[in-house]
Amino acid sequence: METKIINDIVIVKCNEIIIKDVQSAIDFIMTVRYETNCNRIALNKEAIVEDFFVLSKGLAGEILQKFINYQMKFAIYGDYSKYTSKPLKDFIYESNNGKDIFFVENEEEAIKMLNK
Repeated sequence: METKIINDIVIVKCNEIIIKDVQSAIDFIMTVRYETNCNRIALNKEAIVEDFFVLSKGLAGEILQKFINYQMKFAIYGDYSKYTSKPLKDFIYESNNGKDIFFVENEEEAIKMLNK
C-alpha cells in the first residue's frame, strides 16, 4: 500500500483489496484517521471488492454510510467505463453532485473534489 498526503488529503494506492466488507471499511477509516488525523481519503477502485459496484448487493450503501457516519470525505478513483449498470451510473452521478462521496477518474480529480 502506497500513501501520500496532499493538502490534508490521504491518497492511497493499493494493489490488493483492502475494503471487502463493512468491517474492513471501518478499520480503514479508523487507521487513516489515527495515523494521519485527516478526514479526507482518496482510494484507487482496485482496492475495493468488486461486489461494491453491484448496487443490488447493498454493500456500497453500507460502506459509504460508514464514511458519512465517521465524517470522512471519500473519493474512489479509477476507470468506471466497464460498468454498464444504469443504477450504478445514476448512483455515481448523484454522489458526484453531493459533498462527501465521489467517483472520479484519477488522483487529481479526487483532490479537486475533496477540496470542495
